[in-house]
Amino acid sequence: MKPFTLPQLSYAYDALEPFIDQETMTIHHQRHHQAYVDNLNAALEKSNETTTDLEALLQRISEYSPAVRNNGGGHYNHSLFWELLSPEPKHIPEGKLAEAIDSAFGSLENLKTEMKKGGLGQFGSGWVWLYVKFSGALAVSSTPNQDSPMMDMQSTNRGFPILGIDVWEHAYYLAYQNKRADYLEAFWSVLDWSVVEKKYEEALLKIK
Repeated sequence: MKPFTLPQLSYAYDALEPFIDQETMTIHHQRHHQAYVDNLNAALEKSNETTTDLEALLQRISEYSPAVRNNGGGHYNHSLFWELLSPEPKHIPEGKLAEAIDSAFGSLENLKTEMKKGGLGQFGSGWVWLYVKFSGALAVSSTPNQDSPMMDMQSTNRGFPILGIDVWEHAYYLAYQNKRADYLEAFWSVLDWSVVEKKYEEALLKIK
């Protein structure tokens, strides 16, 4: 199979400052994400897997080793994370996504509160997600390590992620130290809602 590769960013490492600093972005992308890619390729080589569809692989991740689960999740999660960030983001969701957020959470501010609660409540390393359930409804959940709602071993919180916030310490510790709450607040300043809108539309098509 063709090896997975590290995606290139569409912006410079310093473009998200002061909200996410250049050194964190550089290390996070070049070292952490690259390691997930390298380790995923090595693990898949041992399993004789032939698919290059990462989503399809994650949807049946229970069939694979912990190495595939951890590194496949790491590659998928970070690839989504980089897409969501922008130095010139759209700050407010519109259209169908805005309507769905109001329906599920009452308001955008309530959604942000739920995401912050999920991020702070995740003990240790992990992620907090906004995702589309198989019913089509929006929901928020947190997962440990590099797990996500995409994976088939999630018993209750299954669906398609459209927004994920990395709450591993390597995502924020250089600038925010142990102040995860400050990082979770700053994240919204560089989140591009136009990307989340696109992911929402794509998720709705997948569940039809």
